[in-house]
Amino acid sequence: MDDLYRELIIERYKMPHHRGILEPHDISFEDENPLCGDRIRIDLRVAEDGTITEAAFSGHGCAISQAAADLLIESILGKPIEEVKALGRQDILDLLGFEELGPVRIKCALLPLKVLKAGVYGLRHHDSEILSEES
Repeated sequence: MDDLYRELIIERYKMPHHRGILEPHDISFEDENPLCGDRIRIDLRVAEDGTITEAAFSGHGCAISQAAADLLIESILGKPIEEVKALGRQDILDLLGFEELGPVRIKCALLPLKVLKAGVYGLRHHDSEILSEES
C-alpha cells in the first residue's frame, strides 16, 4: 500500500466527513464484527426515485473499518439503491487503495459494506450473515 492511501485512511479515521446519525432516516442498519469489536451503523435518506440523497455512519472500530465506512458513504451519495446493491468486495478494496487484505483486516474493511447492503435489502439483524458470504 502506498503512502498516499495510508494517509487517506488515517485522515478519514481521525476526521471522517460523513460521521453522524440521520434522524429521521429511511433506512438504518447496525452490525458488528465480533472478532475485533468494530461496530458500524449506517443511516440513509432516499428520494422517491430510489436515489440516496443523504447518508451517515456512526460507530467505533479500527482505522480501516472507520475509513471504509466514510469512503463508502461518500461513494454512494447520489446513486440509486439498485447500483448500491451491486457493490462488492473489490469496490471497498479500491476505495481503500488495497489490492488485498489479510483475513482479519478484510472483515474490518467489509463491515460497512455488509451493513449498507443489509440496510438496502431490508434485512433484519439475524439475516445479515448471508451478506458476509457474498461481499
